Amino acid sequence: MTSHSFTPPFSVLLGFIMDVQQLFRMLKKEAECPLCLDTVKTPKTLPCLHSFCLECLDKLANFARRQLQTSIKCPVCQASFPIPSTNTFANLPSSFHLNRLVDVLALHDSTVQVQKCNSCDENNPATSYCFVCQSFMCESCFQAHQRLKATRDHRNVLIDKLQAEDVQELIERPVICSQQYHEDQALEFYCEDCKVLICLKCSIVSHNRHLVTDTRKAALEQKMQMTEALAKLKAEILLYENEIKKQTELKDKNVTDVMNAEKMMTDSVEEWIRNLREHEKKMKQEFRVIYEAEQKQHETRLENLELITTQLKSCVERGQGVLERNVSAEILQTNHTILQRCEELMNARKPDRYKSPYLNYFVKKKFDTFDQILVTKTDSLMCLAEFDDSEIGRESNVVVVTRDSGGLQCYQQDDQIKVDILTAEGDHLKTELKDSKDGKYTVTYTPQCVGHHSVKIEVNGQPLTGSPFLVQIRQHHYQFSFKFGVLEGNRGRNFGGISDIAVSDRTGMIAVADGANKRIQLFSSNGKFKTQVKLDGGPCSVAFTDCGDLLTLSSENNNKLCLFSEEGRFIKHINAKHLKKPHRLSIASDGRLIITDHANNEVKVLSPDGNDQLMSMTAPNCYNSPEFAAYHQKKFYVSYPYDSCIKVFDETGVYIYDIGCEGSSDGQFLCPVGLVIDKCNRLIVCDVDKLRLQLFTLSGKFLSKLEGEWFYDSPRCAAINLKSNTLFVSSVSCNNICVFH
Repeated sequence: MTSHSFTPPFSVLLGFIMDVQQLFRMLKKEAECPLCLDTVKTPKTLPCLHSFCLECLDKLANFARRQLQTSIKCPVCQASFPIPSTNTFANLPSSFHLNRLVDVLALHDSTVQVQKCNSCDENNPATSYCFVCQSFMCESCFQAHQRLKATRDHRNVLIDKLQAEDVQELIERPVICSQQYHEDQALEFYCEDCKVLICLKCSIVSHNRHLVTDTRKAALEQKMQMTEALAKLKAEILLYENEIKKQTELKDKNVTDVMNAEKMMTDSVEEWIRNLREHEKKMKQEFRVIYEAEQKQHETRLENLELITTQLKSCVERGQGVLERNVSAEILQTNHTILQRCEELMNARKPDRYKSPYLNYFVKKKFDTFDQILVTKTDSLMCLAEFDDSEIGRESNVVVVTRDSGGLQCYQQDDQIKVDILTAEGDHLKTELKDSKDGKYTVTYTPQCVGHHSVKIEVNGQPLTGSPFLVQIRQHHYQFSFKFGVLEGNRGRNFGGISDIAVSDRTGMIAVADGANKRIQLFSSNGKFKTQVKLDGGPCSVAFTDCGDLLTLSSENNNKLCLFSEEGRFIKHINAKHLKKPHRLSIASDGRLIITDHANNEVKVLSPDGNDQLMSMTAPNCYNSPEFAAYHQKKFYVSYPYDSCIKVFDETGVYIYDIGCEGSSDGQFLCPVGLVIDKCNRLIVCDVDKLRLQLFTLSGKFLSKLEGEWFYDSPRCAAINLKSNTLFVSSVSCNNICVFH
């Protein structure tokens, strides 16, 4: 199709084209209708600025209507326009430029109607043109024009002698008014009110009260408007060309991505095939070994059978010969030997028939392929990850944000997000991924140790930019909050001698074994005194059950445990016949009772009702008594003050390893007594003679210590509220409870 949107200016053409015939050919091409490919007739211009013959446009509209369409598309730019209700495009504007081209081409093309004379009424064909009078003339008028003195010197040119310069002037000649009696007037003015070109006579007759300006001035103003509008379009073109460039780059990238993905698939399949072939080779070798072993067994049996058969045949042959010869002396001489040989052969043990074992081949799991083709807008190179500040034992988050190639957050249901978090030792942390359905994926994990952790993040099998990331896990530090029970004595809120403390995870209630005063005091989580429970014997240990009841161990009633409600109301006695000299009590998460017994230096594990002894444990080569015991994550942690260590046993009661040893350095003990395990899976030990608490990992690695003015008297007992991770510590003789958050 021919487009009129990019035609070089005529002056440019003229600069390169000196031959008028070549010029006319180019002008004819420019005036060609894109539909019929002929010189445009009655040119009409669509709003998209492309011009066509009126007849061609109407034919296009008729075809569209037959297709039940109400609009047509421009054949050049595909812009859509409604079909007029009049079923014709006659009301569209005509192209001024194309009309001029058609007029000029008519001077050169003998197949179209020739230009008529403008100087006479004879309607004769024009043979010349006067550039001064701006009029076409027939032969007679031209002769008269030449005879008159006033017009003799005008510039005239014969139509069949037109040069390229003449054609340019003809195209640019002034427009003549089409009103009757104004045919000799040029359209030199522009009516601002009517928005039309007018001649001098029109300005007087029809537009005498209108705002009229000079054509060139009006054109200059509108030229500036047009220039500004076109400049904006040129800028828009640059934007679209840039967008085309980017789209082309994305197209090429897509080709690369598809080819790379296809190559990865092919490489994976080929690797699977190689692995399968290698597996096939190994299996065939196993079949060969089995085959050779079994064939050897059969061949051995056959050789034995053939040997026996040969011996039998030989004996028969020799005996048969004696019989056939029938010599009495020979018969009498060989009979005993032959009979003895026959008996030997008959009594010989026949070899067992060897039956090969049944040989089966079966596949435990059929070969599955886990690959898939994923089509998504998510660009893994543009995705990002956001990290929380992380502390040991505290739930932390990694947020993965999926984005498209433009950097905008996007969500694709089939996106595959994989986050793997490794500790410094290379252990994998348990993670939980939550899809927010908006392009954000929250990965939750709980670090169990301090130090750098490696976070590997993949989106659709591709690592995120910067992955693996290093995340520093900080130590969680306890801060002193308050203390209670400052005064020594037997009044409420005061203590005579603290032997043990416990706290309820369910309600936060605090129980203090006030041994010297033979009572248990109960406090709220903020240290406010609630009530007390009197005991005949001084309580040496206390613990809360899962349901919030209080279990106590008395220093006098060795075989009796007392159960109270949280309000201090007595419930029942529990007879623990397996205990001899119980010292400290704790309750495992499954309800089992863990009691250190000084009678045999044992740690005993009883059923929740105290009736059955489930197991007992003692440390090898250890002759000192255990103090406190706790169960966590299938291990028992037991303090041995006189061995200056914490001994660890597995869930069956088998000794595994020690934590700490005697000494004053970090990680060493001088009389470890109370112990507890907090929410961060840290072992907290009361190091009595060093006036401090020490914190360890469950594997025994020293983490930190807690010391200072709170422990000027030795810390002896500890309890933890796992719900709030609040630590309670009692001293040996200061008779107060220090609370740390």
